[in-house]
Amino acid sequence: SAGPAGRIWPPGRIQSRHQPQARASIVQAGYPTNLVVRTVRLRTYIVEDNATIRENLISTLEELACIQATGCAETEDDGKQWLTGNPEGWDLAIIDLFLKQGSGLGVLAACRARPSGQKLVVLSNYATPDIRARCASLGADAVFDKSNEIDALVDYCIQQAAGGVPAQPRA
Repeated sequence: SAGPAGRIWPPGRIQSRHQPQARASIVQAGYPTNLVVRTVRLRTYIVEDNATIRENLISTLEELACIQATGCAETEDDGKQWLTGNPEGWDLAIIDLFLKQGSGLGVLAACRARPSGQKLVVLSNYATPDIRARCASLGADAVFDKSNEIDALVDYCIQQAAGGVPAQPRA
């Protein structure tokens, strides 16, 4: 959801920062400059109850960060059911904490036993140090603040698509 600030980022701002840097991010991940680095489209499932944020997130990440949206959920139960019921159907899940029903924390807990190649990312307006630690304890690979860490989320997705190391350590 949009949270107390109600901020929805403008895709144009992100686009201008990232388009020229996509190759630089891949090179920075440690790949030699004389190799062609293949990126894959990360099959990404979104658990977000705010339709405007969800649509902006999908369009921004599909354009800039090599993701392909495989589906979305607005509730904890729907997110848990799809992610656990389709273990071969996703590479990345982006999860909000406050949902129409339940919490993103329940989605994280349900996906704890996933294969190591599948990444769980939290995107929330409530990315306090305590929340980051709680998410990490439930298996989140990264936590990003909706209001000021969208660029870092894009970088993370680019690096994951290139097979690089995460842009942010757990917690």
